[in-house]
Amino acid sequence: MALPPAQPAYILRGHGSQISTTAFIRANTRLLTGDSDGWIVVWSLAIKRPVTVWKAHEGSILGINAWGSEKLITHGKDNKLVVWKLSEEDESSMSVVLPVDTPPEPRKEPWLLHVLHVNTMNFCSFAQTEIPKTVSEDEAAEELLIAVPNTLSSETVDIFQLPTCQRIHNIPNPNAFKGGMIMALSIFHSPQSSHLTVIAGYESGHTIVFQYSDNSWQVLYKTQAHNQPVLSLDVSPTKDFYLTSSADAIIAKHPIPASYELVIKSGDDVPLKILKTGHAGQQSLKMRNDGKIFATAGWDSRVRVYGSKAMKELAVLKWHKEGCYAVSFADVVEEAKEGDESGKELVKRTTALTVKEERLSKAKTAHWIAVGSKDGKVSLWDIY
Repeated sequence: MALPPAQPAYILRGHGSQISTTAFIRANTRLLTGDSDGWIVVWSLAIKRPVTVWKAHEGSILGINAWGSEKLITHGKDNKLVVWKLSEEDESSMSVVLPVDTPPEPRKEPWLLHVLHVNTMNFCSFAQTEIPKTVSEDEAAEELLIAVPNTLSSETVDIFQLPTCQRIHNIPNPNAFKGGMIMALSIFHSPQSSHLTVIAGYESGHTIVFQYSDNSWQVLYKTQAHNQPVLSLDVSPTKDFYLTSSADAIIAKHPIPASYELVIKSGDDVPLKILKTGHAGQQSLKMRNDGKIFATAGWDSRVRVYGSKAMKELAVLKWHKEGCYAVSFADVVEEAKEGDESGKELVKRTTALTVKEERLSKAKTAHWIAVGSKDGKVSLWDIY
């Protein structure tokens, strides 16, 4: 007997325009949502209500994420990337009036720490990675690298360092390469070589893996898996492969070479797997932190969940009536193994949990998928 279709556990309402980005932060206790009018809502997942609401940008929110436990980064279509200070203690003084109920008077904003003036013509969100903690643990924890399309040339990548706000790299295009504007980015340090690595998806459907070694940027991998612009890409937790989605109906799985020394070039490279889904316009693609599954949010109003290894479709999440533009996963918390003392301690604590603590525990451990749609609503699903 076939199982009934999955249904969302909760629907979060309050945005007055389409949701453009979602992100889980603070050990899954908060969900960030941004819309096409520039509003940010911070939701408590314990009570499913807003705890902070403000207009961060004049124009659509392209990306949002946390930097540590007390800072948020927002990237708007107004050519600004802003770092805000917003701790859990700060939330008590912030407005919780949702964008659809916005009063005419101005409201309090979080403390503004840094502003980068960046290119947003591409509709490409920023990518971030922490500085490896090699010299000073405390100092390194406060440093971040940000990758964005170059301000003058939308076909190259700029890398800025925070908190100095200095541009430290510009990644030039390979000779004779014509990929058009950059549409998606990822940045990280290779776990094998520790070299800084950047992946860029282009308007032409190409993706390129760049790596910084010997004081220059090398191309590790270049391919054209799509015949339409790349809309989204995400890297596996182990940093050995990445996935791309596009305006076409293809999802591609690509290798990430460990270093330039291991790469033998003979023209364009070949993806590990090409999946022809039959569903064009997969706007957002995200992989869960354990690497086992990933999801795509599509223009056809559906979210599809796949197994990362075989890239087999596992579920179709259908609730929204209009296109879905954003999807994100809560981090999966590893369960304590049998015989683990920390697991025993957790069991002892749960026997005396208050209602508030139970809600918080549920929020932290649920396998949430958050879906943002053109209808201005966010659906929360608890599956897999």
